[in-house]
Amino acid sequence: MDYGLAGKVALVTGASGGIGGSTARAYAREGATVAVAYRDNADVAKQLAEELGEGSFAVRYLLEEPESAFEEVADRCGGADVVVTSAVKPGARRGPGTPFESLPADAYAGFLDDNLTGTLRTVQLALPVMRERGWGRIVLVSSRVVDGGKPGREVYGAAKAGLHGFASSLSWDVGRDGVLVNVVCPGMVAGTAGLPPEAVAGECGRTPTGRLSTAGDVAEAVVWLGSAANGNVTGQVLTVAGGR
Repeated sequence: MDYGLAGKVALVTGASGGIGGSTARAYAREGATVAVAYRDNADVAKQLAEELGEGSFAVRYLLEEPESAFEEVADRCGGADVVVTSAVKPGARRGPGTPFESLPADAYAGFLDDNLTGTLRTVQLALPVMRERGWGRIVLVSSRVVDGGKPGREVYGAAKAGLHGFASSLSWDVGRDGVLVNVVCPGMVAGTAGLPPEAVAGECGRTPTGRLSTAGDVAEAVVWLGSAANGNVTGQVLTVAGGR
């Protein structure tokens, strides 16, 4: 299948992580130049960019201040054709036995501002170039926490759920300019650090496929939605969780 990505520029945020890194590799495999966006892991991002070759490069990206990353991408490549938002800034997680009402308001307000507002601002910065070119793809990485929930992750779930409503409505604003916007919703991902074996076994037993998705499985869904192979799917949420 021709993904039509040769000569395109893909900005992948959170690319120093598992899903982000696999996504960056998938875009490079299809001939795209990849801006490997990272927050703190500069060495990992630079090593990945060197591995990808073909003009790919590392760029520092902050959810609370995404403008500088877009300025660098514009200087190097004239702007991004594809934006994948995989970055998450940690915070606002409750400990066991701590009720939600004990969480200070500034803790969850700050988390929502960094993660949900930061992602919306990222998309705002991407759109002018995409509209001008008459082509663009935006893929927002969410989480199954939105549907299934998880103890202590109320604020994280709220931030990720916001992406679903955002994509659905934004698709009406940008679709006739050739820009498609979708959400990929991974379940538990194999190889995630700190996953207890019993949790992995339990999750595998609840999926039709009998296994967890890998970061590569998620990346393949992202790269298809964020490519020319996707001609008319927009405003949708694609769950990658083995049928669960």
